[in-house]
Amino acid sequence: MNVDTAPEIAVVVPAHNEAENVGPLIDEIATALKGRSFEMVFVNDGSTDATAKALAVSGTRHPELRVVRHKRACGQSTAIVSGVRAARAGIIVTMDGDGQNDPADAPALIDTYKDNGGGDFLLIAGHRVNRRDTWLKRVSSKVANGVRGGLLRDATPDTGCGLKVFSRQAFLHMPAFNHMHRFLPALMIRAGGQVQSVPVNHRPRMLGVSKYGLWNRLWVGIVDIFGVIWLIRRAANPELDESSNSEGKRS
Repeated sequence: MNVDTAPEIAVVVPAHNEAENVGPLIDEIATALKGRSFEMVFVNDGSTDATAKALAVSGTRHPELRVVRHKRACGQSTAIVSGVRAARAGIIVTMDGDGQNDPADAPALIDTYKDNGGGDFLLIAGHRVNRRDTWLKRVSSKVANGVRGGLLRDATPDTGCGLKVFSRQAFLHMPAFNHMHRFLPALMIRAGGQVQSVPVNHRPRMLGVSKYGLWNRLWVGIVDIFGVIWLIRRAANPELDESSNSEGKRS
């Protein structure tokens, strides 16, 4: 990849204490996107293990890799924000750093995004149809998705899936807050956009320790919903008159 030319696609991956997973994940992403113009932006979110070393080793094999490092752990949403801000590409692909998202699914989501016009008013979300998690995670996620979907009407069966595709510009215009990654479909709809879900593979966690439990996956998410409802009710999306200057219209 020519360093003077911005890539088309940026894969943004937050990682906190994922030393065993980041290397294999980077290799898989590079294989999945081979032949495309892409960069990988891994955000080391204050890891206290050997994640930094593993990323440095992978960087010697993959010139597409860029690393952003937080001095302390700030959480998944903040890590994604840092990664998107650091990205040079206009199309963003997000996935989790634990290896449970399958990078082989990324091309299908990217193609769906492009085939439907792309732009700043479309988000493609992965839908993990066959979850490979513990029963507690599956139950808490199902309840949270049901409550979230019922209250926010975000037209998304699986907002918790880390695999998503959207434009960098659209994301940077969204309000940034802790746990926002769970509400990207609702925030896209709030901005006047659309969301489409695509079935994706889901893999069991093979290495490392999950960062989520019942408290921060279910109850905290439910509390956040009311904040997002507040944002939605105060959104202003005026319909432009057809006689308006074309530069002011949505593309």
